Amino acid sequence: MTLSRDVHLHPADAPDVEALPLVLVHGYLGGSAQWAELEAGLAGRFRTVALDLPGFGTASRRPAPTSIGGFAEQVIADLDARGIDRFNLVGHSMGGMIAQEVARRITPRIGRLVLYGTGPLGLMPDRFEPIGVSLERLLADGVAPTARRIAATWFLHGEAHPAFEAIAAIGAQADPSAAEAALGAMADWDGRAGISGLTMPSLVVWGDRDRSYRWPQVEQLWTRLPAASLAVIPGASHAAHVEKPGIFQLILEDFLSG
Repeated sequence: MTLSRDVHLHPADAPDVEALPLVLVHGYLGGSAQWAELEAGLAGRFRTVALDLPGFGTASRRPAPTSIGGFAEQVIADLDARGIDRFNLVGHSMGGMIAQEVARRITPRIGRLVLYGTGPLGLMPDRFEPIGVSLERLLADGVAPTARRIAATWFLHGEAHPAFEAIAAIGAQADPSAAEAALGAMADWDGRAGISGLTMPSLVVWGDRDRSYRWPQVEQLWTRLPAASLAVIPGASHAAHVEKPGIFQLILEDFLSG
């Protein structure tokens, strides 16, 4: 079963055939639809493959893994089924954890790695609330209210951002058991020991007002990845690609074209 979708282009808009596909992995209570504006902006240069992780988005009926490594294996299987060998990889938030695991497993297949709004530790010290609290509130309130509450933390101005409703609606598609399992998967994940093995050119992207991943975790990625650059987007929170889409796209294109 297909877990992801490609952007379909008119012939005149076709990207460079020599460019590697760009795989986009969303985070917790995310989905492929969150990348729509970025995909449209990149369509003239890159083929994008935006994934819906099992249990989320349009793949909400698929059973979700219970570990970050399990999600990584699902991503690899999906790309194998599509015949995608080498590719550039972007992972956001929980998707950044998954991207690190994918890159560890199939290092030679990754051209460039972008770790965005993420870090090397799933527990996320100094997160807007501990993961255990998120689990308690998820079980008490349900997926849709949880998606709205968490989506508000993604934006500097919370629910006032024009994209808030769309992002919250994407999150509300998640299967309840997947939403629960993913919190446990993040809490159990620690990728710090594997950072030094991610030797491909890497870019760490962070909104300077991110309430999920704070600077100490971001700094660990930047300083411990063997070939990393850092881009800090001012005045942006956890959804910098939506809050500052033009800046985010320019940073991404510059890195991928290097």
